[in-house]
Amino acid sequence: MQRFQQLNKISMNWDILYKRAYTPFSKQPKACIVAGKSGKFYAGVRVECVSFPITIPATQAAVCHCLSEGDIPVRLIVKENTLEQLDYWAKEFNLEVEITDDIANISCSERVVTVTEKETLPTLKKLLESAITPNSDFPVSALLFMGEKAVPGVNVETTDWTKGLCGERVALSKALAMGFTTFTSMAVHTLKGEVSSPCGACRQVLVQHLPQHPIDLYHADGTLSRHQIPDLLPFSFSSSSLDAN
Repeated sequence: MQRFQQLNKISMNWDILYKRAYTPFSKQPKACIVAGKSGKFYAGVRVECVSFPITIPATQAAVCHCLSEGDIPVRLIVKENTLEQLDYWAKEFNLEVEITDDIANISCSERVVTVTEKETLPTLKKLLESAITPNSDFPVSALLFMGEKAVPGVNVETTDWTKGLCGERVALSKALAMGFTTFTSMAVHTLKGEVSSPCGACRQVLVQHLPQHPIDLYHADGTLSRHQIPDLLPFSFSSSSLDAN
């Protein structure tokens, strides 16, 4: 069976979180922390995409991180009150917003799963139970691998469909907030539908972070297909005019 691993918790500070943000275009890192009803804390960092509208704000990443772990967000901890979507998420979950420079006493929850290839599908099936899909009733689970270790993700929907995140991007944003930057593959599973396959937005993001890597699609009918991520989005957007160096 799959083994769940709780990573060593460290005293957090904003410098650590800001360094984990992926902001090669704006050079303006953003981060925040969500406190869950369970007493655990979940980090979120800004994840920019070369296709700018697909960028994941830190607040969205942190709340989805919390929800994907089966927790309920109750407090949003920020260093600045100008974060994107701050007002939306505070209103959506009636969150208390705390502005502070000192988060040294906070240890963020960082969970990975150790899973073999044989255990991948059972793990994905179990993860589907954590998907939050009140609008679509279409649960999706994903595992973002770093060798045999992986960060799990599920799709999260809210009252505003545009503010939800797919399972693939939940997994990626969680991994980056945990400090991971090197990935080897991804696996995706859906309970329904003709095929299990990332949407266009996820494909654009995955091409950016796993440019020459495989993805395993575990379909609802029990079949499996393996692809190279770049093949899922031929002529994906990229431009030397958006120099990230």
